[in-house]
Amino acid sequence: MTEKEKMLAGELYKAWDQELVLERKRASQLLYTYNLTKETDDYPREQLLSDIFGSAGKGAYIEPSFQCDYGYNIHVGENFFANYNCVMLDVCKINIGHRVLMGPGVHLYTATHPLDKEVRASGLESGKPITIEDDVWIGGSAVINPGVTIGEGAVIGSGAVVTKDIPAGVFAGGNPAKIIKEL
Repeated sequence: MTEKEKMLAGELYKAWDQELVLERKRASQLLYTYNLTKETDDYPREQLLSDIFGSAGKGAYIEPSFQCDYGYNIHVGENFFANYNCVMLDVCKINIGHRVLMGPGVHLYTATHPLDKEVRASGLESGKPITIEDDVWIGGSAVINPGVTIGEGAVIGSGAVVTKDIPAGVFAGGNPAKIIKEL
């Protein structure tokens, strides 16, 4: 397997692999341009997002500044909105449904590192996908960790650190995030 194939499969891989380095540079160049656009640059922003993302539904929008690793692992549905300073570390797939709203400073991390210190010291890393279903609202400065699924219609409170799956139709918050009430 190539290092990219290992990465996409969630296995340990070498992030310094030349193919991956070049793909991150490509994303970085597109993000640089995107983050310099003006409020009135609707069409250029739409085009740049379609170049960055693996797929984007109609009406998908992110306020600059936005950062990601590769972009092609990110798939967003229709009427997706992310506010300022969104970060998506997409070494594995990030699937986001329709009508998902993200407050400022929301971070999605598919990337992770080995717990064993010797393996971690080798520089190897891995990832786990994130799924956010339709009609989810994620409050500002929330962090969604690797391997998490957030169910349809859930609300994640500001500042929450989501380390485990959140079922549909609940409000969750805190660190680590816990279900606070059903909606």
